[in-house]
Amino acid sequence: MRVMGVDPGLTRCGVGVVEGVAGRPLTMLGVGVVRTSADADLGSRLVAVERGLEAWLDEHRPEVVAVERVFSQHNVRTVMGTAQASAVAMLCAARRGIPVVLHTPSEVKAAVTGSGRADKAQVGAMVTRLLRLDAPPKPADAADALALAICHIWRAPAVNRLQQAHAAAKASRPAAPASASVRKVPR
Repeated sequence: MRVMGVDPGLTRCGVGVVEGVAGRPLTMLGVGVVRTSADADLGSRLVAVERGLEAWLDEHRPEVVAVERVFSQHNVRTVMGTAQASAVAMLCAARRGIPVVLHTPSEVKAAVTGSGRADKAQVGAMVTRLLRLDAPPKPADAADALALAICHIWRAPAVNRLQQAHAAAKASRPAAPASASVRKVPR
């Protein structure tokens, strides 16, 4: 499975591509950031993020795009920029028919480090170890993007089994009658 992880942001949007399957060594195919100038207007920044992500999609042709789920932060301006960059990533993937999955930051940290409260340094260290890299990817946004891809590769088999079990359980339930008539019972 080839997964492109996206750590959304307007100034630095982390991007990482990992290939592999759960239980086997993973391979990093690419890592970097799409950067925009904080001085540019919002529309120009979003177009720059889109162009950067489209270039990554063209080059790496992922099967899935894993995006960090935007969560509430105290700084509304920061969360808005993150949400906008996240939407651009989802749009770019959807336009190509590539499935998009969302993972929360704590979900990613727990998958990669074993603790949902791990800090950036711990995530970077584990990404380095898991992908057999010489040094942690810089900046942290790049390491976070790789962590998203790793998280999805590891979680996808379990999620698929749960979805299949749910579908099987739903299919085995007796169907409700198409229309039930209600009769009044005399007293």
